[in-house]
Amino acid sequence: VQLQASGGGLVQAGGSLRLSCAASGRTLNNYWVGWFRQAPGKEREFVAAISYIGGRTYYTDYVKGRFTISRDNTKNTVYLQMNSLKPEDTAVYYCAAGPVMSRNPPSYNAWGLGTQVTVSS
Repeated sequence: VQLQASGGGLVQAGGSLRLSCAASGRTLNNYWVGWFRQAPGKEREFVAAISYIGGRTYYTDYVKGRFTISRDNTKNTVYLQMNSLKPEDTAVYYCAAGPVMSRNPPSYNAWGLGTQVTVSS
């Protein structure tokens, strides 16, 4: 499966962005899809994940209540709605697909190119 992330940009603190992760080549029906982010000089970290069947979701504590992961099966796309953005959310955001729920990047075997999110104070 090939993934393409989009929707990043520059936004002021308190603003919102919606990231999209579009899949091609295969359906995402059998995959967990995760969003990760990586800030300069830091390791890639887990943000959220969703099962493609059933809609189970998981979030890192730091984004709970602000970010929402969802999916549109008809479009083979997963979204990350980001509200109340903070400067600390600035990073390159990546989507990834894998066979199981995991907060660890190596568990995902398909990755999209990242999309830059910059939150100004």
